[in-house]
Amino acid sequence: MAAGPYSIDPTTYLDDLLSQASPNLMRQMLQGFINQILSTQADQVCGADYATASESRTNTRNGYRHRDLDTRVGTVDVAVPKLRTGSFFPDWLLERRTRAERALTTVIATCYLKGVSTRRMNDLVASLGINNLSKSQVSEMAKDLDSMVEDFRTRPLNTGPYLYVSRDALTMKVREGGRVVKTSVLLATEVNAEGYRELLGMQVATAESVASWTGFFRDLKARGLNEVYLVTSDAHLGIQHAIGGVLPNASWQRCRTHFAKNLSGLVSKTQWPTLSAMFHTIFQ
Repeated sequence: MAAGPYSIDPTTYLDDLLSQASPNLMRQMLQGFINQILSTQADQVCGADYATASESRTNTRNGYRHRDLDTRVGTVDVAVPKLRTGSFFPDWLLERRTRAERALTTVIATCYLKGVSTRRMNDLVASLGINNLSKSQVSEMAKDLDSMVEDFRTRPLNTGPYLYVSRDALTMKVREGGRVVKTSVLLATEVNAEGYRELLGMQVATAESVASWTGFFRDLKARGLNEVYLVTSDAHLGIQHAIGGVLPNASWQRCRTHFAKNLSGLVSKTQWPTLSAMFHTIFQ
């Protein structure tokens, strides 16, 4: 029996995965995104883009001052632009570190999950309290972040071997052709050699099936996934068939969490504590 759909926010779940996975990549993405916002804001204050002659210019840039910002994925180097006249200081970022850092990580997760467009980028930047950017500036930011997200999604998996891999799928609703439909977000994670849980890949499919899981595994294998010893997932037949076809040397094991969820649906709430204790005793 396959596990039923989760009651979970995919963006929140992916946010947690990304904040724990590949710290160097996430730190690089966060640093690039923060510095890009600051540079765009400074241009807005100056009245013209950087190194561009314009009659509307009211100030000019004069280098940077660097500040360290502690985040969940490490310390990033924040390059705060300096101005010839007056000062520019991003109080939305450096005075409220905890709130801003969490918001920025969520921006990256949302862009990863839903893709990057000018309208989405404008909404995400507005969620940080920044509302004075022009459409052209937001569009340029979307292009740059889109390339960073794409690099992360298609990066070579050459830091293996990836011996123990976990697979899962989330059900979410999206708008297609003017109507709302259900889709499946296919996820693959593993624990790398440094002890971090790493998000290997994510794809959005119309449904969980042999074809969708096979295509997902083939993409991971083409990027360098090899020497897999054990794959853990729910009991969906599409996953098992795909593993046998793409990763024939890997063993498969049913996820204990999914197994427990399936069992809990077969008994009443009053019986579950007893059955749960027996279930965990078996594995211990």
